[in-house]
Amino acid sequence: MSSLLTRDEYQNLADSLPLPTNAVIDGKARAAQSGETFETINPATGQVISSIASCGQADVDLAVEKARLAFESGAWSRAHPSERKRVLRRLVRLMERDAHELAVLETLESGKPIYDVETIDIPEALHCLEWHAEATDKLYGQTSPSGDDVVSMIVRQPLGVVACVLPWNFPILMLAWKIGPALATGNSVIVKPAEQTNMSTLRIAELAHEAGLPPGVLQIVTGLGEITGKALGMHPDIDMVAFTGSTDVGRKFLEYSARSNLKRIVLECGGKNPCIVLDDAENLDVVAQHVTQAVFWNMGENCSSNSRLIVHEKIKDRLVEIVLHKLKEWPLGEPLDPGNRLGAIVSKEQFDRIMGYIKKGRAEGARIVTGGSAYKHGKGYFIEPTVFDDVTPGMTIAREEIFGPVLSVIKVANADEAVRVANDTQYGLTASIFTANLGKAHRIARDIRAGTVTINCYGEGDISTPFGGFKLSGFGGRDKSLQAHDQYTELKTIWADISDQKVSRSVD
Repeated sequence: MSSLLTRDEYQNLADSLPLPTNAVIDGKARAAQSGETFETINPATGQVISSIASCGQADVDLAVEKARLAFESGAWSRAHPSERKRVLRRLVRLMERDAHELAVLETLESGKPIYDVETIDIPEALHCLEWHAEATDKLYGQTSPSGDDVVSMIVRQPLGVVACVLPWNFPILMLAWKIGPALATGNSVIVKPAEQTNMSTLRIAELAHEAGLPPGVLQIVTGLGEITGKALGMHPDIDMVAFTGSTDVGRKFLEYSARSNLKRIVLECGGKNPCIVLDDAENLDVVAQHVTQAVFWNMGENCSSNSRLIVHEKIKDRLVEIVLHKLKEWPLGEPLDPGNRLGAIVSKEQFDRIMGYIKKGRAEGARIVTGGSAYKHGKGYFIEPTVFDDVTPGMTIAREEIFGPVLSVIKVANADEAVRVANDTQYGLTASIFTANLGKAHRIARDIRAGTVTINCYGEGDISTPFGGFKLSGFGGRDKSLQAHDQYTELKTIWADISDQKVSRSVD
């Protein structure tokens, strides 16, 4: 990866980059057939960046038609796995070449600090795509132990046409999580970016075709969720929807599936994730560093954010004090300045939502120990990193996903109470545990109802580990890992009777 640029160099790129604004269908940039558009806003300034094609039913129908034709042609679906690997690795090299431009496009629309996009999001997206590409020609089918008179093969085949609906908080990285396994397994893929963050996805689609992906294999339909997203969910010729976003919207895709063709649905939804710190935790300075990273990374706009700090009463005050000190390492300001670690909230709507939760936290009796206010920076949508103390498990800020830079501190008397509080939620995406007793840590990890539990660190595992949640946090599958390849394929049994006497056998 190339090194970071200066703030002025990033601004010069922002001023000079051509902005992709049209959908990509059948390998071509296209305006919506209706001619309609919607505005994309720079949340750091509140100003309009450009107008994006607002795709409707006709555009989705065309994209699905082209996707199906591409799939049935076999140009990608039946290509040799090593050929799919070659093209995907070529895409990685092109994205690496244009990393600065992709980072600027993402920061302009999302408000994310360019430091994070350049040092975390893009490198991890490239690694994700390359990892899935390399797995393409290394996954084997199976044979069953069905006796000497039978050859019984268990094989995987691509599903067909897959729709991927992305969130706005990690546009490039979530695109990689979806298209990596979906394309590696031979599907035709239609991507709908979040309406707030389209341009980096559109640019990557252009690079994919430059890399040699056949027309119709990767298409981007931009538009509003209630129109474009619904059209994808209801379409009778889409075989699967993979969605990352809110639980409420995830429910809608399950309804769309039931009302249309029972397409496969994979959901990665919200979280209200706990971080348990017991009184025997070692090195509270390191603990505080992980706590701070977990809740303030990406301004808390992160489904795996540990927004509930469940800490033993004996060390609670000391740990909170260290967390406040660590916040000095998180400067807030202009997202294009690589010296800043906190940027803008993605939209005015999300800004108002977060500020509403902060107001409710105060009203319900929680005590703000830092932050709690908007941060004035031009006309942008900035919020100070906020820490609430004296939070009880029944408060709104302890139960609902805020998706902002807000930490709720809840004290407990022992490990059993910590686990009860941690599990007292409708979500179950991630959790973290800090304790010097590894036996206790593993018992707690077993008892917590979450898809990923980290011990003495914050994280989401790596590309080799599945990511998804329990309860309202997930449904139908996982992102990352080889398990993701399974969900983008159909499992088929091929049964051949090779006995000399062809007599039908009972399947029992």
